[in-house]
Formats: sequence, C-alpha cells, structure tokens
Amino acid sequence: MKEKLVLIGNGMAGVRTLEELLKLDNGAYRITVIGAEPHPNYNRIMLSPVLAGEKAVDDIVLNTREWYAQNGIELKTGDAVTAIDRVRRTLTLASGASVDYDRLLIATGSTPFIIPVPGHDKQGVLGFRDIADVEQMLAAAGQYRKAVVIGGGLLGLEAANGLMKKGMEVTVVHLLDRLLERQLDGPASALLKASLEERGLTFLMEAQTAEITGGERVEGVRFADGSEIEADLVVMAVGIRPNMALAQQAGIYCERGILVSDTMQTYDPRVYAVGECVQHRGTCYGLVAPLFEQAKVAANHLASFGIARYEGSVTSTKLKVTGIDLFSAGEFIEAEGDETLVLQDPAAGIYKKLVLRDNRIKGAVMYGDTMDGTWYFTLLREGTDISAFRSTILFGQHDLGDAGHGDARASTMALPDGAEICGCNGVCKGEIVDAITKKGLFTLEEVRAHTKASSSCGSCTGLVEAILAGTVGEGYDKVPSKKGMCGCTEHSHDEVISAIRHGGLKTMQAVRETLEWSTPDGCASCRPALNYYLLAHWPGEYRDDAQSRFINERAHGNIQKDGTYSVVPRMFGGLCTADELRAIADVSDKYRVPEMKVTGGQRIDLFGIRKEDLPAVWRDLAAAGFVSGHAYGKALRTVKTCAGKTWCRFGTQNSTALGVKLEQLTWGSWMPHKFKLAVSGCPRNCAEATIKDFGVVCVDSGYELHVGGNGGIKVRVTDLLCKVQTEEEVLEYCGAFTQKYREEAHYLERTAPWVERVGLNHIKKSIVDDAAQRQALYERFKHSQQFAQVDPWGQRAGGEEAHEFTPLKVAG
Repeated sequence: MKEKLVLIGNGMAGVRTLEELLKLDNGAYRITVIGAEPHPNYNRIMLSPVLAGEKAVDDIVLNTREWYAQNGIELKTGDAVTAIDRVRRTLTLASGASVDYDRLLIATGSTPFIIPVPGHDKQGVLGFRDIADVEQMLAAAGQYRKAVVIGGGLLGLEAANGLMKKGMEVTVVHLLDRLLERQLDGPASALLKASLEERGLTFLMEAQTAEITGGERVEGVRFADGSEIEADLVVMAVGIRPNMALAQQAGIYCERGILVSDTMQTYDPRVYAVGECVQHRGTCYGLVAPLFEQAKVAANHLASFGIARYEGSVTSTKLKVTGIDLFSAGEFIEAEGDETLVLQDPAAGIYKKLVLRDNRIKGAVMYGDTMDGTWYFTLLREGTDISAFRSTILFGQHDLGDAGHGDARASTMALPDGAEICGCNGVCKGEIVDAITKKGLFTLEEVRAHTKASSSCGSCTGLVEAILAGTVGEGYDKVPSKKGMCGCTEHSHDEVISAIRHGGLKTMQAVRETLEWSTPDGCASCRPALNYYLLAHWPGEYRDDAQSRFINERAHGNIQKDGTYSVVPRMFGGLCTADELRAIADVSDKYRVPEMKVTGGQRIDLFGIRKEDLPAVWRDLAAAGFVSGHAYGKALRTVKTCAGKTWCRFGTQNSTALGVKLEQLTWGSWMPHKFKLAVSGCPRNCAEATIKDFGVVCVDSGYELHVGGNGGIKVRVTDLLCKVQTEEEVLEYCGAFTQKYREEAHYLERTAPWVERVGLNHIKKSIVDDAAQRQALYERFKHSQQFAQVDPWGQRAGGEEAHEFTPLKVAG
C-alpha cells in the first residue's frame, strides 16, 4: 500500500514540490492537496495584472483541476485545515472532515500584515494577498473614487497602479523617505517616484498612519501629525508574516517561521515545510526563487533520494513595477571601505550602480536598463575579479568584445550557459537554449511552457526574448511579443486561427487588414504561419503562396551544409520493387549523385544534388512513379512499419499493409510541423510507434492508438488515445486526430508540445468521446486531401502547372 502524502496549502511552493516529486517518482505516494481558497493553484505574483485588468483569473492558473486528476492527486479546495494531530497523524478540516497522512507537507505561505490602528477592521480596509482581495478591490473600484494604499513596497505600488488603471484617484502612503527601500537606493527610488507621479499617482512620504476614520465603512485616513485624507478604500501592503499558526498549535517548533533543516524537515521527521511559512538558518524568504529551490530539496527527500540539501539562497530582485524595469542584488547600500561605480542618464531614465569591494561586486542597483542584471549577479555570486574590465563594466557585457554586437541580443547570448535568467524558477540560459533548439520553440509562450522561464513574475521576459531571438533559425529575426504571434500583431496564434475560421478570412491580405497588422506585408515569422493557417482552413479556395515558405519547401529538397540538396522519393510503407530501385539508380547515375543512404524512415536519400538539377531529378523520378517524400516539409514525413504477421512469427496484424494505407491517406498534407507515423505489428514495438506523432501498436484484439510522441533529442513517449478493433477505425481516428492537430495547433508546434498544451482530455473529447465530431474531423481531412500537394514542381494537384503524378503502387 502506498504511503499517503498530504499537502496543506495549494500555493506555488507546495505544488511546485509536488511537480518536482512527480518528476522523480510519480508513483511514490497517494497525494491529497488541501487548499483554503476555492481555486486551483495560481500564480500569486500575477495578481497585479488581474487587478489592472490585463489578465483574467483563468490566465494566472498554474495547474488546472484536470492536472490534479491526471496525476492522481485528490484536490480539496475551499476547506481549510484547522488542526493537526501528530500522534494519530490526522488533519481536521473546517468542514468537520478528517484526513489521515503518513507524510505531511506544510506550505501555508504568509498572511498580510494589517496595521493594528483604530478602524483597521472597517469595511473597505483590505490586504493584497489573494484572489478574494482582488475581487473586493475591483468591486470597490467600480463603485468608489478615492483609494489609499499604505505601503510603498512592490505590492503597494502594484496595487496602486492597478486601482489607478481602474479609474480611482490613488494616494500611496509610505512610512520611509524612499520607495522600495529593500530593492533600491536613494537615486533609483527618486527616479521611480518621479516616473510614477507622471503617470498619475500621488505620494505621501514619511507619513505614519494613526487611524482609519469613518463609520461602518472607511471614509478617510488620519496620520500621526494630525493631517487627514479622504478614502473610500484602504489597501494595506506593509509586509507579510509567515503563516505558522497551524504548526504552532500542533506543537511543531517555530520561531519567526516554521523551523526547518537543510532537508526541509521540521522537528517532526514526518512533517516537511516549504515556502514563505518556513524559517531556515534564521532567514524567512518572500521571493519565489528560494521557495522553488526549497521545493526541489523537499521533493528529493520525499522521493527517498536523500541527496539534496538546501543551504540558503543568494537572491537578486528583478522587477517590473508598472512597466518600469528594476534590478537589485546583494548589498547595494555602500559601507565603509566599499567603492561605487555609477552611470546615470536622467533624460533616458537610466541609472546603474555597482558596489565593489576588492574589485569584486558586492551589490548592484539598476533602473530602466536591466539587461545586464543577470551578468552582474553572476559576477557577484561567483566572486569574480573585475579588474580587467572595471573601466567598461557599467556599459554592459557587450562592451567586452565577446558578444560581437552592442545590442541586447548579443549581450545576452554572450552569457555563460550557467547564467541564471529566471530567478523565480531557477532557469539558466543553457536550459533555455537547449529547449529552443531541441524542441523547436519559436515563441515566448512556447519557451514559458517548456522551461517556466518568464512564467512567474515576468521580469526576465526581455532576457528570455533576447535568447529566443539569438537562438532560433532562419527568418526569425524578430521575437514575438508577450501575446502576439509576431512583432507585426498583438493577436495570438489562437486569435488569428479563430479569425480565419469564424471571420471567413481567405487571404493573407484580408487577415492583415482585419486584424490591423502593424506591417502591410507581414514578416518572416507571420507569413509562413498565415500561409499554413489559410491552407489548413480553406482547402481548394486558398492558393498556396510559395514565397511564404522556407527555402527547403520552395526548392523541394533539404539544403545541406555545402549548399547542395538531398532528395527523398516516397516509398509507401518502405516497400519497393526492383524496377523502382533501378529508377533510383538511374537518377543517381544520370545526375552523378555522390551519396545515397537508406534512412531511418525506410526510404532512400540522394545527397549532393545541385539546386539547378532539382526539377529534372524530380521529373525523372516522377516518370518512374515516385512522388516526393516531403522530407523537407512541414508535412507528413514517414510512416515506419515492421514486417507484421505476414513474415514475423510475433506479428498480430498486417502492420505493413496498414502502414501503407495510413501513408496513402495522409501523404501530401501540410501540417503545422513535421509529422511522423508508425505501425508496429506487435507490442514488441519494432517500428517505435510509441515515440511518433501518431503510432499504432497491433495487438491480438485490435489496435492501440498512441499520440503526441517525439523521438528526437528530447524523447517523449506517446499518450494512449484509445484502442480500436478494425483497420477502418484506425484510418478514421488517424484522420480525425491529424485534422484536429492541423486546425488547432500553432504553426511550428509539434504534436508533443501541442498535446501537453491542450491536454489529452481535450483531444479525447473530440475524437474518442464524440463520434459525430470525430467523423466530421475525418471528413474535413479527406476533403483537404483532394487539394494536397502532389507534384513538387506544380502548385497543387490539378493546378495549371501540375503534372498528374500517380502515387507509388505497392502490393497489399
């Protein structure tokens, strides 16, 4: 019987611990999560954009209820734990229910500090900590006019900005003489204050709140000097305190927080704790990055690996306060014996200060231009001697001569792979570059989905975008904006797809005009995407734009590093006749092909063909009955098969013949990205069907259908879609799945990330659970195949320039 792990607290630190645990051992425990709020796990850092109206609550959910179900996690929301019995190992909930545990993880976070002045309990006095607070603030903004935010820290400024955007007159009251005193020095704070005042905020500095005035509801704020201001809403954002009351009641040792060891265990070895509620080596952390480091360590020990230790965190703070970039790290207030280097350009809104000791960075503050913050933090953390480039260090890394260009992209790409880019999630530059190159990522949202970089506070977005721009390949000079599919538009891929489908847009020009593209002709990012989306949704009506394709697709061959091309004729199911082999040999002799190779996709690749010979090569191959294998295209590539029951003693079905039928069904279809199929004749899986985009595993009673696999550098095993009994069903389900992918996936998104993004259940609802929808998808796919690409040198089948090539005929 598995042990039962219970998590108290459904916040970011606790659920991140479960995510890390599932990576290490997803079958170790029966897991229950108990959250006091009625919501699934959400990004608390993004409450400010919700308040400002820039995001909806659903946009900041990190793990949906479906995620818990898919991972076998029982989720209880809106029901707080009221007591822990460590002797009986049971929890009592507010509803009166009881939950037992074998291992307990406490992640109760923190609570906002409410100044205990007279009137602090009046209606309209709020903290700023959760979705309920935001909902009350939004309701007040719709009804009242004057707001007072007490606290000039990050939360206070974000609350003030959000309320101002909702139309309220906002005054920020701060006890000290500078804003963000923990993150900024005096000059940087003054720049920030001046900029915020220009935007409409009012500040009362060095003001001590004495009383909240009014009747049942707040009407004003009185200060210690006797002055008063009107207020219909008061938001207290003066700090947080570890939420340790539950642990204290249970007799778990606490000081300023729940005391934990380097293994994140409390004094009770069955009880772990992570997040803002804990105290480790005398420190309580309120930043996300240390909490996620704690989560990794706790997961390591819960999984019984027992090798990780949390020894504390060296932190940096990279913020975006109401659109203004800020960065600080280390001890940025100089002490005796320190030296300071300062670069200040008030007109440009730029301020940089480095605090040095013995030619090593001790602290850093940046305002406006924070691109080099990660580099400075790396130098600080590693104790690097900066003597050799001290005179130029304030101008950024690009001035050292390593980057080659003086722009942000070159500067960022010159960072070492170990440089931390996303402090919240502990993601280094090397991880981001690996994800981009190995998973074929082309957008910021894809990078966020695969690495979590820039997915929490968003302050590292500029760095991530610079890495993306410096890493991606041909034609991707511009980085898509936070939302838009490219720099030409604010509209996302999904919005563009919806507009094409529901708005009846049938030309690229119509899309660009209707959606108000910022560039009249688009760019190298959006033109191929629009061309594909229009082909996918309007087969037979939209005419393919060859100039909006990559060079490989325009040339109908894979360009090689020496500038020549390779040509791959299609061999359905890997089958071939002697005459067909002779035809390939004749082409090889005629065009002096320097090398031929049998590929992993059961075909023959002809290498070293000159570009000017490509039309003639294809015509000669076509005369022998060959069509393109589309090894160069965002299209069906291969259908790998094994011998099946015709020859193999283990075979359960005729996998080769089924593979041929699948290839004849799907070949020539444009896709969002390359697409591979496989049919294995038995569960021994010789055709590797469980790492393909669509795979079939033959069994005695029928066929298992698998989707969303990837056999590249980052292997992803398929998800089981369903099991069917007949070949006809295999064809129908394959066509329906392919069409759903074609219609819904983003351009250049493989099926593996698409399945992860939309969820297997979403796909099953359309294809497995709803027969009518499945058949409709299948019919649309078959309709689109009437206009699929056939002749590499014609526009499409039946076009003016097309030659009616006949697909390769094979037995079975």
